[in-house]
Amino acid sequence: MNLALLHTGWLGALEAAAIAFVVGLLAYLASHVLARALRWPEGHAIGWAAFAAIAIGAGADLWHLFRLFFVNPGSPARAQIALAGVHDPDGLGTRTVMEIIAALAGVLLAWMWFESRPKDREPSP
Repeated sequence: MNLALLHTGWLGALEAAAIAFVVGLLAYLASHVLARALRWPEGHAIGWAAFAAIAIGAGADLWHLFRLFFVNPGSPARAQIALAGVHDPDGLGTRTVMEIIAALAGVLLAWMWFESRPKDREPSP
């Protein structure tokens, strides 16, 4: 995801969350189709969709958080270099949490929609 196009602060977090929500919807759609073709249980479809949605929707920010964890805090130069590559370092944590919640909400909403559809019924004799 090209994070430079997003705003900073809460507006950027909401924009990133909206993108992650759509990714969650599409991930479940793809996972549902694949699960039906391979005759997987519904739990596998939900689990793989959630994993894919988080990896795609929040992957860049999760990677930045993981990479910043290993920066030596005793070296301001290294910390400054690490933070220079992050879009909106002040809102990184908020944006990441919002992306994860939105991706999972997208998967959940798609699952609820697929489950609420009427099942194929056989005609009554």
